[in-house]
Amino acid sequence: MSTISARVEHLMQGTEYGDDGLRASMAAELNAKLIESERENRPLRVYAGFDPTAADLHLGHTVPIRKLAQFQQLGHEVTFLIGSFTSQIGDPSDKNKLRPILSREQIEVNARTYADQAMRILDRDKTTIVFNDEWLAERTIAEFVSLASSFTVQQFMARENFRRRADSGDPVYLHELFYGILQGIDATELRADVQVGGTDQLFNIVTASRKVMEANGQKPNVAIIMGILPGTDGRVKMSKSIGNHIPILASADEMYGKVMSLPDDAMRTYFEKITPLAPPEIDAVFAELEAGRAHPKDVKMRLAREVVATLHAEDAVAAAEASFIRTFQRGELPEDMPALTVPAGRRFTEVLVSAGFVSSLSEARRLIEQGGVHFEGETVTETDATVRGPGVLRAGKRRFLRVEIR
Repeated sequence: MSTISARVEHLMQGTEYGDDGLRASMAAELNAKLIESERENRPLRVYAGFDPTAADLHLGHTVPIRKLAQFQQLGHEVTFLIGSFTSQIGDPSDKNKLRPILSREQIEVNARTYADQAMRILDRDKTTIVFNDEWLAERTIAEFVSLASSFTVQQFMARENFRRRADSGDPVYLHELFYGILQGIDATELRADVQVGGTDQLFNIVTASRKVMEANGQKPNVAIIMGILPGTDGRVKMSKSIGNHIPILASADEMYGKVMSLPDDAMRTYFEKITPLAPPEIDAVFAELEAGRAHPKDVKMRLAREVVATLHAEDAVAAAEASFIRTFQRGELPEDMPALTVPAGRRFTEVLVSAGFVSSLSEARRLIEQGGVHFEGETVTETDATVRGPGVLRAGKRRFLRVEIR
Protein backbone atom coordinates (compact mmCIF):
# COMPACT_ATOMS: atom_id res chain seq x y z
CA MET A 1 0.00 0.00 0.00
CA SER A 2 1.53 3.24 -1.17
CA THR A 3 0.38 5.76 1.44
CA ILE A 4 0.30 5.69 5.22
CA SER A 5 -3.31 6.86 5.21
CA ALA A 6 -4.26 3.85 3.06
CA ARG A 7 -2.46 1.54 5.49
CA VAL A 8 -4.25 3.10 8.45
CA GLU A 9 -7.61 2.60 6.74
CA HIS A 10 -6.70 -1.02 5.97
CA LEU A 11 -5.53 -1.77 9.51
CA MET A 12 -8.51 -0.07 11.14
CA GLN A 13 -10.96 -2.13 9.05
CA GLY A 14 -13.26 -4.16 11.31
CA THR A 15 -12.42 -2.23 14.49
CA GLU A 16 -15.14 -1.37 16.99
CA TYR A 17 -14.69 0.98 19.94
CA GLY A 18 -18.25 1.99 20.76
CA ASP A 19 -17.08 5.59 20.60
CA ASP A 20 -16.25 7.54 17.44
CA GLY A 21 -13.89 9.84 19.29
CA LEU A 22 -11.85 6.93 20.66
CA ARG A 23 -11.67 5.33 17.23
CA ALA A 24 -10.45 8.58 15.67
CA SER A 25 -7.86 8.95 18.45
CA MET A 26 -6.53 5.41 17.89
CA ALA A 27 -6.40 5.93 14.12
CA ALA A 28 -4.42 9.14 14.63
CA GLU A 29 -2.00 7.39 17.00
CA LEU A 30 -1.56 4.52 14.52
CA ASN A 31 -0.85 7.04 11.76
CA ALA A 32 1.84 8.66 13.95
CA LYS A 33 3.35 5.26 14.81
CA LEU A 34 3.56 4.33 11.11
CA ILE A 35 5.25 7.65 10.27
CA GLU A 36 7.74 7.07 13.09
CA SER A 37 8.30 3.50 11.89
CA GLU A 38 9.22 4.72 8.41
CA ARG A 39 11.40 7.52 9.72
CA GLU A 40 13.37 5.21 12.00
CA ASN A 41 13.30 2.29 9.54
CA ARG A 42 11.93 0.10 12.35
CA PRO A 43 8.94 -2.22 12.11
CA LEU A 44 6.19 -1.81 14.68
CA ARG A 45 6.00 -4.35 17.51
CA VAL A 46 2.48 -5.80 17.38
CA TYR A 47 0.95 -8.46 19.60
CA ALA A 48 -2.22 -10.15 20.76
CA GLY A 49 -2.65 -12.41 23.75
CA PHE A 50 -4.66 -15.63 23.95
CA ASP A 51 -5.43 -17.47 27.18
CA PRO A 52 -5.48 -21.25 26.55
CA THR A 53 -8.80 -21.87 28.31
CA ALA A 54 -9.71 -24.65 25.84
CA ALA A 55 -7.72 -26.94 23.57
CA ASP A 56 -9.07 -25.66 20.25
CA LEU A 57 -9.42 -22.30 18.57
CA HIS A 58 -12.47 -21.39 16.49
CA LEU A 59 -13.17 -18.83 13.78
CA GLY A 60 -13.97 -16.21 16.43
CA HIS A 61 -10.33 -16.38 17.56
CA THR A 62 -9.17 -15.80 13.98
CA VAL A 63 -10.51 -12.22 13.95
CA PRO A 64 -7.57 -10.78 15.95
CA ILE A 65 -5.19 -13.34 14.41
CA ARG A 66 -6.08 -12.12 10.91
CA LYS A 67 -5.43 -8.56 12.03
CA LEU A 68 -1.99 -9.68 13.22
CA ALA A 69 -1.46 -11.21 9.78
CA GLN A 70 -2.30 -7.87 8.12
CA PHE A 71 0.40 -6.14 10.17
CA GLN A 72 2.77 -9.00 9.37
CA GLN A 73 2.13 -8.68 5.63
CA LEU A 74 3.07 -5.00 5.88
CA GLY A 75 6.43 -5.96 7.35
CA HIS A 76 5.82 -5.43 11.08
CA GLU A 77 6.96 -7.72 13.91
CA VAL A 78 4.19 -9.93 15.28
CA THR A 79 4.15 -11.68 18.65
CA PHE A 80 1.61 -14.35 19.52
CA LEU A 81 1.35 -14.32 23.31
CA ILE A 82 0.00 -17.36 25.16
CA GLY A 83 -1.39 -16.43 28.56
CA SER A 84 0.19 -19.25 30.50
CA PHE A 85 0.11 -17.12 33.68
CA THR A 86 -3.03 -15.04 33.18
CA SER A 87 -5.02 -18.22 32.44
CA GLN A 88 -4.50 -19.15 36.08
CA ILE A 89 -6.40 -15.99 37.08
CA GLY A 90 -9.10 -16.02 34.42
CA ASP A 91 -10.12 -13.06 32.30
CA PRO A 92 -13.47 -11.72 33.55
CA SER A 93 -13.94 -9.41 30.57
CA ASP A 94 -16.92 -11.15 28.94
CA LYS A 95 -18.21 -13.03 31.96
CA ASN A 96 -21.15 -12.31 34.25
CA LYS A 97 -19.69 -14.65 36.84
CA LEU A 98 -16.30 -15.81 38.07
CA ARG A 99 -14.39 -17.71 35.39
CA PRO A 100 -13.10 -21.07 36.69
CA ILE A 101 -9.38 -21.05 37.46
CA LEU A 102 -7.48 -23.61 35.39
CA SER A 103 -4.74 -25.83 36.74
CA ARG A 104 -1.22 -25.53 35.39
CA GLU A 105 -1.64 -28.99 33.82
CA GLN A 106 -4.81 -27.96 31.95
CA ILE A 107 -3.14 -24.81 30.68
CA GLU A 108 -0.10 -26.70 29.39
CA VAL A 109 -2.28 -29.21 27.54
CA ASN A 110 -4.32 -26.47 25.89
CA ALA A 111 -1.33 -24.28 25.06
CA ARG A 112 0.36 -27.03 23.04
CA THR A 113 -2.19 -26.71 20.24
CA TYR A 114 -2.72 -22.93 20.19
CA ALA A 115 0.39 -21.88 18.31
CA ASP A 116 0.10 -24.62 15.69
CA GLN A 117 -3.48 -23.62 14.94
CA ALA A 118 -2.60 -19.92 14.74
CA MET A 119 0.17 -20.65 12.24
CA ARG A 120 -2.47 -21.69 9.72
CA ILE A 121 -2.98 -17.93 9.33
CA LEU A 122 0.29 -16.36 10.49
CA ASP A 123 3.73 -16.85 8.92
CA ARG A 124 5.45 -19.29 11.25
CA ASP A 125 8.93 -18.06 10.31
CA LYS A 126 8.03 -14.45 11.06
CA THR A 127 6.01 -14.93 14.25
CA THR A 128 7.43 -14.84 17.77
CA ILE A 129 5.62 -17.03 20.30
CA VAL A 130 5.94 -16.15 23.99
CA PHE A 131 4.41 -17.34 27.27
CA ASN A 132 3.67 -14.65 29.83
CA ASP A 133 4.60 -16.75 32.87
CA GLU A 134 8.20 -16.09 31.76
CA TRP A 135 7.97 -12.62 33.31
CA LEU A 136 4.75 -12.44 35.32
CA ALA A 137 5.74 -15.28 37.62
CA GLU A 138 8.86 -13.32 38.59
CA ARG A 139 7.15 -10.07 39.55
CA THR A 140 7.40 -9.01 43.17
CA ILE A 141 4.57 -7.84 45.40
CA ALA A 142 6.27 -4.45 45.65
CA GLU A 143 6.26 -4.03 41.86
CA PHE A 144 2.63 -5.03 41.60
CA VAL A 145 1.52 -2.72 44.41
CA SER A 146 3.32 0.16 42.73
CA LEU A 147 1.43 -0.43 39.49
CA ALA A 148 -1.89 -1.00 41.28
CA SER A 149 -1.56 2.45 42.84
CA SER A 150 -2.20 3.93 39.38
CA PHE A 151 -5.80 2.66 39.44
CA THR A 152 -8.89 3.17 41.56
CA VAL A 153 -11.45 0.59 42.57
CA GLN A 154 -14.08 2.82 40.96
CA GLN A 155 -12.38 2.43 37.57
CA PHE A 156 -12.74 -1.32 37.74
CA MET A 157 -16.24 -1.31 39.18
CA ALA A 158 -17.39 0.95 36.35
CA ARG A 159 -16.98 -2.05 34.02
CA GLU A 160 -20.40 -3.27 32.99
CA ASN A 161 -19.96 -6.93 33.93
CA PHE A 162 -18.51 -6.11 37.37
CA ARG A 163 -21.23 -3.54 38.01
CA ARG A 164 -23.97 -5.95 36.96
CA ARG A 165 -22.67 -8.64 39.27
CA ALA A 166 -22.33 -6.24 42.18
CA ASP A 167 -25.82 -4.83 41.63
CA SER A 168 -27.32 -8.32 41.60
CA GLY A 169 -25.48 -9.35 44.76
CA ASP A 170 -23.08 -11.72 42.99
CA PRO A 171 -19.49 -11.61 44.23
CA VAL A 172 -16.69 -9.83 42.40
CA TYR A 173 -13.44 -11.40 43.58
CA LEU A 174 -10.37 -9.31 44.28
CA HIS A 175 -8.08 -11.32 41.99
CA GLU A 176 -10.33 -10.51 39.01
CA LEU A 177 -9.28 -6.86 39.30
CA PHE A 178 -5.66 -7.91 38.72
CA TYR A 179 -6.17 -9.17 35.18
CA GLY A 180 -6.03 -5.83 33.38
CA ILE A 181 -2.90 -4.81 35.29
CA LEU A 182 -1.18 -8.07 34.36
CA GLN A 183 -2.08 -7.49 30.73
CA GLY A 184 -0.46 -4.07 31.02
CA ILE A 185 2.72 -5.72 32.29
CA ASP A 186 2.65 -7.95 29.19
CA ALA A 187 2.48 -4.91 26.91
CA THR A 188 5.31 -3.25 28.83
CA GLU A 189 7.50 -6.34 28.73
CA LEU A 190 7.02 -6.62 24.96
CA ARG A 191 7.50 -2.84 24.50
CA ALA A 192 4.48 -3.06 22.23
CA ASP A 193 3.59 -0.38 19.72
CA VAL A 194 0.23 -1.99 18.95
CA GLN A 195 -1.99 -4.41 20.86
CA VAL A 196 -4.83 -6.25 19.13
CA GLY A 197 -7.86 -7.61 20.97
CA GLY A 198 -11.64 -7.96 20.89
CA THR A 199 -14.24 -5.56 22.23
CA ASP A 200 -14.34 -7.66 25.40
CA GLN A 201 -10.76 -6.45 25.95
CA LEU A 202 -11.54 -2.75 25.59
CA PHE A 203 -10.94 -1.90 29.26
CA ASN A 204 -7.88 -4.13 29.58
CA ILE A 205 -6.15 -2.59 26.56
CA VAL A 206 -7.37 1.01 26.38
CA THR A 207 -7.38 1.73 30.12
CA ALA A 208 -5.14 -0.78 31.89
CA SER A 209 -2.38 -1.60 29.39
CA ARG A 210 -1.83 1.96 28.26
CA LYS A 211 -1.77 3.28 31.84
CA VAL A 212 0.72 0.61 32.97
CA MET A 213 2.99 1.37 30.01
CA GLU A 214 2.96 5.08 30.86
CA ALA A 215 3.69 4.27 34.51
CA ASN A 216 6.78 2.41 33.26
CA GLY A 217 7.96 5.35 31.18
CA GLN A 218 6.89 3.92 27.81
CA LYS A 219 4.67 5.40 25.12
CA PRO A 220 1.24 3.75 25.33
CA ASN A 221 0.47 1.23 22.62
CA VAL A 222 -2.22 1.72 20.00
CA ALA A 223 -5.34 -0.29 20.80
CA ILE A 224 -6.74 -2.12 17.78
CA ILE A 225 -10.10 -3.33 19.05
CA MET A 226 -11.85 -5.86 16.83
CA GLY A 227 -15.55 -6.58 16.78
CA ILE A 228 -16.68 -9.96 18.11
CA LEU A 229 -17.69 -12.63 15.59
CA PRO A 230 -21.16 -14.06 16.25
CA GLY A 231 -21.62 -17.80 16.20
CA THR A 232 -23.54 -19.84 13.65
CA ASP A 233 -26.79 -18.58 15.19
CA GLY A 234 -25.82 -15.10 13.98
CA ARG A 235 -26.49 -13.52 17.35
CA VAL A 236 -24.45 -14.74 20.32
CA LYS A 237 -20.64 -14.55 20.50
CA MET A 238 -19.09 -17.67 18.97
CA SER A 239 -18.39 -20.14 21.78
CA LYS A 240 -17.56 -23.81 22.03
CA SER A 241 -19.55 -24.10 25.28
CA ILE A 242 -22.69 -22.83 23.53
CA GLY A 243 -22.11 -25.06 20.51
CA ASN A 244 -22.38 -22.26 17.91
CA HIS A 245 -18.72 -22.39 16.91
CA ILE A 246 -16.77 -23.37 13.79
CA PRO A 247 -13.41 -24.92 14.77
CA ILE A 248 -10.25 -23.83 12.99
CA LEU A 249 -9.45 -27.54 12.64
CA ALA A 250 -12.82 -28.37 11.05
CA SER A 251 -12.62 -30.18 7.72
CA ALA A 252 -13.24 -28.15 4.59
CA ASP A 253 -16.61 -29.89 4.14
CA GLU A 254 -17.73 -29.15 7.70
CA MET A 255 -16.51 -25.55 7.59
CA TYR A 256 -18.21 -24.88 4.25
CA GLY A 257 -21.47 -26.40 5.44
CA LYS A 258 -21.48 -24.49 8.72
CA VAL A 259 -20.95 -21.20 6.95
CA MET A 260 -23.86 -22.06 4.63
CA SER A 261 -26.04 -22.55 7.72
CA LEU A 262 -25.55 -18.92 8.82
CA PRO A 263 -28.60 -16.66 8.81
CA ASP A 264 -28.50 -14.22 5.89
CA ASP A 265 -28.21 -11.17 8.14
CA ALA A 266 -24.88 -12.44 9.51
CA MET A 267 -23.21 -12.68 6.11
CA ARG A 268 -21.82 -9.14 5.98
CA THR A 269 -20.28 -9.47 9.45
CA TYR A 270 -18.48 -12.64 8.38
CA PHE A 271 -17.30 -11.07 5.11
CA GLU A 272 -15.89 -8.11 7.02
CA LYS A 273 -14.28 -9.98 9.90
CA ILE A 274 -12.84 -13.22 8.50
CA THR A 275 -12.30 -12.86 4.76
CA PRO A 276 -9.46 -11.05 2.96
CA LEU A 277 -11.85 -8.96 0.86
CA ALA A 278 -11.34 -5.19 1.03
CA PRO A 279 -14.29 -2.94 1.99
CA PRO A 280 -14.96 -1.83 -1.64
CA GLU A 281 -15.19 -5.48 -2.73
CA ILE A 282 -17.60 -6.27 0.10
CA ASP A 283 -19.67 -3.20 -0.71
CA ALA A 284 -19.89 -4.35 -4.32
CA VAL A 285 -21.07 -7.82 -3.28
CA PHE A 286 -23.89 -6.42 -1.17
CA ALA A 287 -24.81 -3.78 -3.72
CA GLU A 288 -25.51 -6.62 -6.15
CA LEU A 289 -27.52 -8.43 -3.48
CA GLU A 290 -29.61 -5.39 -2.57
CA ALA A 291 -30.28 -4.61 -6.23
CA GLY A 292 -31.63 -8.12 -6.73
CA ARG A 293 -28.88 -9.03 -9.20
CA ALA A 294 -27.44 -11.66 -6.83
CA HIS A 295 -29.26 -14.37 -4.87
CA PRO A 296 -28.52 -14.67 -1.10
CA LYS A 297 -27.57 -18.33 -1.61
CA ASP A 298 -24.92 -17.40 -4.19
CA VAL A 299 -23.52 -14.68 -1.94
CA LYS A 300 -23.36 -17.14 0.94
CA MET A 301 -21.60 -19.70 -1.25
CA ARG A 302 -18.99 -17.09 -2.09
CA LEU A 303 -18.62 -16.36 1.62
CA ALA A 304 -18.16 -20.08 2.34
CA ARG A 305 -15.48 -20.33 -0.37
CA GLU A 306 -13.63 -17.29 0.98
CA VAL A 307 -13.70 -18.55 4.58
CA VAL A 308 -12.62 -22.11 3.76
CA ALA A 309 -9.87 -20.84 1.44
CA THR A 310 -8.19 -19.02 4.32
CA LEU A 311 -7.60 -22.31 6.15
CA HIS A 312 -7.60 -25.00 3.43
CA ALA A 313 -5.99 -25.64 0.05
CA GLU A 314 -7.76 -24.53 -3.13
CA ASP A 315 -8.64 -28.06 -4.21
CA ALA A 316 -10.25 -28.71 -0.78
CA VAL A 317 -12.44 -25.63 -1.25
CA ALA A 318 -13.70 -26.87 -4.62
CA ALA A 319 -14.32 -30.35 -3.23
CA ALA A 320 -16.22 -28.96 -0.24
CA GLU A 321 -18.48 -26.89 -2.48
CA ALA A 322 -19.13 -29.86 -4.76
CA SER A 323 -19.95 -32.02 -1.74
CA PHE A 324 -22.36 -29.40 -0.40
CA ILE A 325 -24.17 -29.10 -3.73
CA ARG A 326 -24.38 -32.87 -4.11
CA THR A 327 -25.58 -33.49 -0.55
CA PHE A 328 -27.84 -30.56 0.24
CA GLN A 329 -28.99 -29.09 -3.03
CA ARG A 330 -29.50 -32.38 -4.86
CA GLY A 331 -30.42 -34.43 -1.81
CA GLU A 332 -27.67 -37.01 -2.33
CA LEU A 333 -25.71 -38.68 0.44
CA PRO A 334 -21.97 -37.97 0.67
CA GLU A 335 -19.74 -40.52 -1.05
CA ASP A 336 -17.16 -40.79 1.73
CA MET A 337 -19.54 -41.29 4.67
CA PRO A 338 -17.83 -42.88 7.70
CA ALA A 339 -19.25 -46.09 9.17
CA LEU A 340 -19.64 -47.28 12.75
CA THR A 341 -20.69 -50.72 13.95
CA VAL A 342 -22.69 -50.82 17.19
CA PRO A 343 -24.76 -53.42 19.06
CA ALA A 344 -28.53 -53.30 18.59
CA GLY A 345 -30.16 -51.27 21.35
CA ARG A 346 -27.33 -48.71 21.62
CA ARG A 347 -28.68 -45.25 22.45
CA PHE A 348 -28.36 -42.60 19.75
CA THR A 349 -26.69 -40.34 22.32
CA GLU A 350 -23.91 -42.92 22.74
CA VAL A 351 -23.56 -43.36 18.98
CA LEU A 352 -23.15 -39.60 18.53
CA VAL A 353 -20.35 -39.53 21.11
CA SER A 354 -18.64 -42.64 19.67
CA ALA A 355 -18.74 -41.10 16.18
CA GLY A 356 -17.11 -37.93 17.48
CA PHE A 357 -20.05 -35.76 16.41
CA VAL A 358 -20.38 -34.43 19.97
CA SER A 359 -18.02 -34.40 22.93
CA SER A 360 -20.43 -35.52 25.66
CA LEU A 361 -23.74 -37.25 26.29
CA SER A 362 -25.25 -33.99 27.51
CA GLU A 363 -24.33 -32.33 24.21
CA ALA A 364 -25.87 -35.29 22.36
CA ARG A 365 -29.11 -34.97 24.31
CA ARG A 366 -29.22 -31.25 23.60
CA LEU A 367 -28.76 -31.88 19.87
CA ILE A 368 -31.66 -34.36 19.87
CA GLU A 369 -33.87 -31.96 21.83
CA GLN A 370 -33.15 -29.30 19.19
CA GLY A 371 -34.33 -31.64 16.43
CA GLY A 372 -30.86 -31.94 14.96
CA VAL A 373 -30.58 -35.76 14.77
CA HIS A 374 -32.15 -37.87 12.00
CA PHE A 375 -31.99 -41.59 11.30
CA GLU A 376 -33.08 -42.95 7.94
CA GLY A 377 -34.82 -39.67 7.20
CA GLU A 378 -36.81 -39.60 10.45
CA THR A 379 -36.17 -37.10 13.25
CA VAL A 380 -35.00 -38.65 16.52
CA THR A 381 -37.19 -37.02 19.15
CA GLU A 382 -36.43 -38.96 22.36
CA THR A 383 -33.11 -38.59 24.13
CA ASP A 384 -33.19 -42.23 25.23
CA ALA A 385 -34.09 -43.59 21.77
CA THR A 386 -32.06 -46.59 20.65
CA VAL A 387 -30.76 -47.96 17.35
CA ARG A 388 -32.77 -51.01 16.22
CA GLY A 389 -31.26 -51.63 12.82
CA PRO A 390 -28.71 -50.40 10.26
CA GLY A 391 -29.15 -47.06 8.51
CA VAL A 392 -27.83 -43.57 7.90
CA LEU A 393 -27.58 -41.19 10.83
CA ARG A 394 -27.44 -37.43 10.21
CA ALA A 395 -26.36 -35.02 12.94
CA GLY A 396 -27.08 -31.39 12.18
CA LYS A 397 -27.03 -30.59 8.48
CA ARG A 398 -23.60 -31.79 7.47
CA ARG A 399 -22.46 -34.85 9.42
CA PHE A 400 -23.44 -38.30 8.21
CA LEU A 401 -22.71 -41.75 9.60
CA ARG A 402 -23.53 -45.16 8.23
CA VAL A 403 -24.59 -47.20 11.25
CA GLU A 404 -24.13 -50.95 11.07
CA ILE A 405 -25.33 -53.54 13.59
CA ARG A 406 -23.24 -56.37 14.94
